Amino acid sequence: MSVPRSVALERIAYTLTAPVLAAAPNLSPDGLVSTSVLLAGAAGVGGAILAVQSREGTGRKLVRLSPVVFGAAIDAAAMYTTGWGWDAALAAAWAAAGWCLLPLSRSARRHHRPALAPIPQPARTTPAVVAPVVMDDGADAFTRDVRLLWERAGNPGRTMVVHADRHPGTSHDLTMLLRAVEPGRPINGLGEAAVAAAFGIDEGDVHFAQVVQQPGRQGGPGWLEVHLTPDEAVRRRKAPTEDEWWADRIGATGGPVPGSEFVKQVRDKQRRVTHYIAQVPDEAGEPRVNLHALATALKTKYDEGRLFVTVDGNQVLVSLWDSSPLAQVFPATRELLTPDKDGRWVTGYLGNGQPARNRVYTDRGAAHGLFVAPSGGGKTQLMGLHVAADALYGAVVMLATEAPDEKTAALGEHTARYGVGALYMIRLLRVMVALMEIRGQMRWDDGKVHEWDPNLPGCPYRMLSAYLDEFLSAARNGDYGAEIMDLAELVSVKGRKYGVGLKVAGQSVYVQDGFTQLLCENLRENCIPVVLKVAPKKIADMFRALGIPSENTPDPLPRSFSPAEAGRIERVMAGEPEPPSDSNTGGAGWIIEGKQPDVLRTLYMDFKAGIDGFFPDTIATLTDHEIRELELRDLWFDWTEPPRPGEFGPEPDDEDGNGDAPKKRGGSKPRSGTKSGPRRDTVASPRQALDAIRSFTNA
Repeated sequence: MSVPRSVALERIAYTLTAPVLAAAPNLSPDGLVSTSVLLAGAAGVGGAILAVQSREGTGRKLVRLSPVVFGAAIDAAAMYTTGWGWDAALAAAWAAAGWCLLPLSRSARRHHRPALAPIPQPARTTPAVVAPVVMDDGADAFTRDVRLLWERAGNPGRTMVVHADRHPGTSHDLTMLLRAVEPGRPINGLGEAAVAAAFGIDEGDVHFAQVVQQPGRQGGPGWLEVHLTPDEAVRRRKAPTEDEWWADRIGATGGPVPGSEFVKQVRDKQRRVTHYIAQVPDEAGEPRVNLHALATALKTKYDEGRLFVTVDGNQVLVSLWDSSPLAQVFPATRELLTPDKDGRWVTGYLGNGQPARNRVYTDRGAAHGLFVAPSGGGKTQLMGLHVAADALYGAVVMLATEAPDEKTAALGEHTARYGVGALYMIRLLRVMVALMEIRGQMRWDDGKVHEWDPNLPGCPYRMLSAYLDEFLSAARNGDYGAEIMDLAELVSVKGRKYGVGLKVAGQSVYVQDGFTQLLCENLRENCIPVVLKVAPKKIADMFRALGIPSENTPDPLPRSFSPAEAGRIERVMAGEPEPPSDSNTGGAGWIIEGKQPDVLRTLYMDFKAGIDGFFPDTIATLTDHEIRELELRDLWFDWTEPPRPGEFGPEPDDEDGNGDAPKKRGGSKPRSGTKSGPRRDTVASPRQALDAIRSFTNA
């Protein structure tokens, strides 16, 4: 075998120099040769010191300097040894070490070592896979068959099958225990795809599980348990259990209720509703529900009104009705409308089937009321339910509406006072304000004056509940609107303390429509508002005005709760018209007892069949003392009369001969002691503008 030329020359130099190195110090210790060797050795020592201090190539430099350093050492030793034996041995050892190590040529070929002849390259061959040692471990036939399939695939991940178990009742499902071929090596690089390919199944049917150490068997990263479930996957797709269906369709990542786990299903045959109960882990926080995706998973449509979700902490109740409960009619009964010991009564039923309750009083005193609905939304029906509940509680009920109405007239027959128009409404409000003053001085049975409390005995008066229908229309009246709003605000603030409840009904609660923010807040805090049939574009603004956070703003209700009739394609092909849409959303809306509005359908009071059975036989009225005090204030009379002289301010002076001048209806304080007349910042008619100009100019 040929060697590089530099190697051959260096070996020849060591061989020829060794005799000289041994003989020179003995023949002539002070001669030129011996002196040169010693000087070269001293230079080598200095170079070695510098090499040690250097940060690069230290080892290579020391190897290069080793021949001269050790040669000088042998030369010096030869001066003091006796005889030629030791000198020859040391020189021969020096030559042999240099001949084998080749300090100069090898260190010089650090980056380039050309070969004298091309080195033949071995032919490329596929690396052999270390096959496990096949031992007869008494494995069953099924395990041996699985091992054959595994070995045919090349032992994926360099693993071997220890044992395999067939799942009962299946043909292809199994669990196999794998371990690394080399003991002590972890299993790396084995994926579901490799296992699936080995057995010819889908990748999603392969599941890995860690192996826990057990008595008589090792565990840890060198072992792996693999579950192959193709038959189970087919069964789960075709006939899943309730838990599996929920996990795959509802609780999966990206599902309608992600992270939720199925608890149970309850079927209420009598009410024809199916309840699904699920929960999310405590650490996941409040469940997130996508109603539209949930409706799709439950094979319904959101706008059918059949699906309702209730969230309670980390639990979720999904109620799926056979037909929308909002499309049902819940007849009102006297039992449902009668307040209980806490003043609560049933207004209607929520979408989840719970009874929705309102109240005639609260822990703060008499309850106010706020009913919002467009024309035809069921507002008068709702107001009739409240009037009946107040009457059954024993309250004095009075009703004023801005415009006459058949249903309100029927309700008026069961109230202490009923009238139509803004004039009637302002007179009623003046009486309410006066009663606050009167009741504030009436002594109870214990001889003291108290704020009204339904649970405190000895109250000398009854609760008064006054209803103002189409309130905003009356509040925009040119003659009386400003005072109506002022008086309503005052009653909303203080009325509850004197058993005076204000119930306002209208089509809006917007400030820009004339509904002041103060009045809205006072009513909202002292009542349970009910909002019916709001247009989709107004929902966000409507609930924002009622103080509902944006995250709790409900979705619009569908235009109809009746399912669409099938067969539209056939009707189109036959050129037949579509059947009329059933507009059955009257009385459907939201009740807002907390921060979250709940969908409800109010009870139905059939006015055509008569409503006498919902009311007590006796109509409650004010006490004689209250009536006398109101008469002294000139507030208790027939409120349908035209304006009395001086009732709304001083009469115009007729001395100027202008007997046809219109009467002034604003400017002075009303007899109830509250301010009257149009506000300076509110001008809604030419008459108000004229009165404002006269008040500034003293005209």
